[in-house]
Amino acid sequence: MPSVDRLLREAALARAVWPRALVVEAVRATLAASRERLAEGRNLPSVGDLVAETIERLERQISPSLRRVVNATGVILHTNLGRAPVSEAAARAMAEASTGYSNLEFDLETGQRGSRASHLRTLLCELTGAEDGFAVNNNAGAVLLALSALASGQEVIVSRGQAVEIGGGFRIPDVMRQSGARLVEVGTTNRTYLSDYEAAISPETALLLRVHPSNFRLSGFVHSVEISELVALAERTGLAVLDDVGSGALLDPGTYGLAHEPLVQESVRSGVSVVCFSGDKLLGGPQAGLLVGKRRALEAIRRHPLARALRIDKADLAGLEATLRHYQRGEATTEIPVWRMIATPVTVLESRARQIVAALESPRVQVATMRSTVGGGSLPEETLPSSGLTIQPVENRPGQSANELIARLRQHNPPVIARAERDLVWLDLRTVGPRDDTIVREAIRTVLG
Repeated sequence: MPSVDRLLREAALARAVWPRALVVEAVRATLAASRERLAEGRNLPSVGDLVAETIERLERQISPSLRRVVNATGVILHTNLGRAPVSEAAARAMAEASTGYSNLEFDLETGQRGSRASHLRTLLCELTGAEDGFAVNNNAGAVLLALSALASGQEVIVSRGQAVEIGGGFRIPDVMRQSGARLVEVGTTNRTYLSDYEAAISPETALLLRVHPSNFRLSGFVHSVEISELVALAERTGLAVLDDVGSGALLDPGTYGLAHEPLVQESVRSGVSVVCFSGDKLLGGPQAGLLVGKRRALEAIRRHPLARALRIDKADLAGLEATLRHYQRGEATTEIPVWRMIATPVTVLESRARQIVAALESPRVQVATMRSTVGGGSLPEETLPSSGLTIQPVENRPGQSANELIARLRQHNPPVIARAERDLVWLDLRTVGPRDDTIVREAIRTVLG
């Protein structure tokens, strides 16, 4: 085994543009890994191999941690993969807002200081029918801010079946405590009636809360109170209603064979005080939390000190406006990736899969029918018919089991994320953009050798 100094004198490393200390550290790591392989009975690597491994190690070390990947899992709103990819128009708007100055908080007409809240207010009102609208950094922040502004030190009534935990340990009872409001649970896990809310109202009650169950569904012997019933009760008793609809659907997924999702417009029409929803789920934009509803409630929310801590960034604000413009122009299903994926006919996906299979000419790669999911805490248990590819592993061949193939697909540049099922590798094309078909094809070609 050559020494550290011996490898450092090799031309490729001697001329390396990386800092000397980083190169030395990489050489030592490469030699340590080689010694471990030798102890396992493997062959002694050549100097050239050691140099190449060191350079590869250095390139990995300085590569960005956050990288683009190709999502072939079939989960459209994959939380671990960044949820909703934004439209090209939104990406351009975000880049433009980030690479120069903007009128973020500057009134171009008066030349005086403006408000970042003004950029979305009119658009949100137009699309949802609300009196006012406001954006913060995410929906958890939106719920926390609304509770803090409207019910701190007072009681908030919620159905026991809606005191839920969603991804990342976000629990409604914990958020309630953080806001200073006092949680009052009514009903049972599976059945809550309007009379339960009525019986719990006291002089300390400020708010009735409905929470979208997000990533699970109760079925069978269940009963819940309609939002219109809660609004009617609130009007009789002088209370406010906060509706956390979660996914932020402005279009009905039922049009594409999925279950109906509570629409923001429906909640606004019912007369709730405030509706909270996400920007990066079914809305299809960057991460954000949106609040729309009655002007008086939104003004209280906007003035709350926590609003500054949770305010939305200029890039996300620009991307969010561009996303909402797609809805305004009636082009959401063609321009917003999430809705384009949902609306794509399965025949189109099958045709793309056949082209990839024909180019690979491998009997181990086949076209297959499959089911995609929406994910991201939206439409639990709902699936869409889809098409894609399966790869047949080879037993007793190094690097060719299903899990090894999936791991090697992840090492491709860019990484391709697939899933294993029934001893096959599955790549669902519903979540792969057509321009990425070439990447998928070459990644498969590489891992098959």
